[in-house]
Order: sequence, then C-alpha cells, then structure tokens
Amino acid sequence: MITRKTAQFFLFPGVLALALAPSAFAQNVTVFATGLNNPRGLKFGPDGSLYVAEGGRGGSNSTVGQCQQVPSPVGPYTGGNTGSISRIAPDGTVTRFVTNLPSSQTAPMQGSLVSGVADVAFIDDTLYAVLAGAGCSHGVPGADNAVLKVNKDGTTSVVADLSAFIKAHPVANPNPDDFEPDGTWYSLIAVHDTLYTIEPNHGEIDSISTGGHVRRVADISNVQGHIVPTAVAFDGHDFLVGNLDTFPIKDDSSKILKITPGGAITTVYMNLSDILGLVVDAKGRIYVLENTTQNPFPTPFTAMILRVDGKNTYTDIADGFTSPLALPTGMTIGPDGALYVSNWGFGLGAGGGQVLRVTLPD
Repeated sequence: MITRKTAQFFLFPGVLALALAPSAFAQNVTVFATGLNNPRGLKFGPDGSLYVAEGGRGGSNSTVGQCQQVPSPVGPYTGGNTGSISRIAPDGTVTRFVTNLPSSQTAPMQGSLVSGVADVAFIDDTLYAVLAGAGCSHGVPGADNAVLKVNKDGTTSVVADLSAFIKAHPVANPNPDDFEPDGTWYSLIAVHDTLYTIEPNHGEIDSISTGGHVRRVADISNVQGHIVPTAVAFDGHDFLVGNLDTFPIKDDSSKILKITPGGAITTVYMNLSDILGLVVDAKGRIYVLENTTQNPFPTPFTAMILRVDGKNTYTDIADGFTSPLALPTGMTIGPDGALYVSNWGFGLGAGGGQVLRVTLPD
C-alpha cells in the first residue's frame, strides 16, 4: 500500500460492525462481491468476468541486512507470497485465478499495510498485471516488481523488470522520507497495445511494450515535485493522472494532470482529495475516486466518487456517508455502464475486501 512517512491508519470503534451491518444506504451502490484480500485495481476481461488485483496478506520474511530498506517508520517491510488475482463471474462468484504472487507489508507501527498485485489490464484477450509488493526492499528477494503476463492456465511470466528500471533511471526529485528502492507501482492501463503504469513515490508514468521495453513517458516529480501520482486513465488523446498528495490529507489539495504522449504536463482540474482512481466513460465523462475526505488520515465511510462536470465543477455520484463506500482503492467501468469499485482495499485484513457496483445517472 502506498504510505507516507507521517501516515497512520485508524480503524475507529464500531467500524467493522458498521461495514457488515444492513443499512439504509443509497440505492445506486450495491455489494457485487466479497471475500477479497486487500483488493486494488480491477478490469473487465473479454469473457465478461471482472479481474481484481489482490494485495494479499503480506508475509513475515525480512531482508534487513541484505539490501537497502524502506526508511522507518514505513519500513522495514516483511514479505511473502500471498498475493493473487481473482476472477469474478457476472453473478459475483469469486475464483482465485492466479495465486502465490509477491505480497509485503509495512512495519507494524505503520499499520502493517499490504502491497502486492497493484492492478491488471487486458491487451486483446491477454491479461497483464503490475506488482507493487515485490523486491528485496519489500522482503521478497526472489522476485522484483514487474509487469507480468498471465497465461491461460494462471501461470505468469515477467514482461519487464520495473525494480531494475527504476534503479537505473532515477527521477529528478525523489523524496528521501518516502523513498522505495523497488517502487510501489499503482495503476495499469492498456492503450494501443502498450501498457502504462504509475509509480507514486518516485513520481513517474512509464510505458511498457509487450516485448518488455520500458520507457519513461514523464517525470512528474521534475515538474510537480512530490505529489504522489496514483491513478491514470486515457481520454483518447492524452493521459489523465490523479494524485494522492502527502499526508496529513488536506481537502482540495489533489488534482488531475493532463500528460500528452510526448510527456508535456498541465493541470486541468483541481480542488480534489486523496485520489486513487480515474475512469473515462464512453461519452468522455471523467469519474474520480477519492479515498478519504474531511479527515487528515484514511478514514472509513468518508470516500467519494465524483463526476467532472466542468472546470473544477463536480457532481457527487456516491459517497461513504450514504453508502458502503469505505477505503476504496480502485475503480473501473463495466460493460453494463456501471462503475465497479474495490472497497475496503485495506483496513479489514484477509477476506474483508469487497467490490461495489455503482450505477450512474443518465
């Protein structure tokens, strides 16, 4: 999980009961699937199933003394192989399609927050995934953070080693307090048979060919400093990138950047908070997933999904104050035109994650 040096997660009294108890929630938000382990990015496949990256359950292996560690209090990490990718049928049945992928967790004083498989994407009928919880600095010395190709039988092969790339190509303005030697990659999308991913702590967007060539599209840190970019979408011409920003969370401090394929960066929307997801629908409308609002640290039932209606003008599509939306970590749009959101992406531990379905107004 992406963390800041000053970040803490608080599971307030009664939150678990509230998460599981029936409520008079908004009618446009329903629970689609349950039983997931720290769900993150998600995409629909050509078979009509929803594929969900699961961070996993972390692990206990330590690599202290073997390699450079993530600075305290976030590190040192411990790791294992509890990450997975689940396939969810249209009726909500969950099957773990890929298992035994790298998963790691922050130091206990940071909340043991989990990173693993960060996101998935399809090129034609081939599934790809990006790892965020691997590498020696995450307690997983046998596997680097990478883009993986998922085979039809659920096995994987490495397309590109992202740990090696980020070490060989440092950004202009890495932040010492949030430095991650192997990176903590977050979003993955496919555009014109090429994959694109975001690394928040270093601050970059990179392209990965199916042949394994990695190229930096833009060094966001060089222009924007340490803004923690997390979410990426493509509007048909340019990339849209939303940022988490540093903790403590400050309402209205996040924004959406436009990044051209050539790497030019401009700010297009502002006054947002704690962005972890972006979606562009078939009509070109932009939807923004805010993990937490009105609180300085990640807080359940304060998330919002907004539609961009104009220059810094937004409509509330769903929120945690009137729905089960709690600590969401990823968002995609389905073939039915509804949004699907990874819910309880952290905070409830193994099996506590969900996918929500959010119907959209006309």
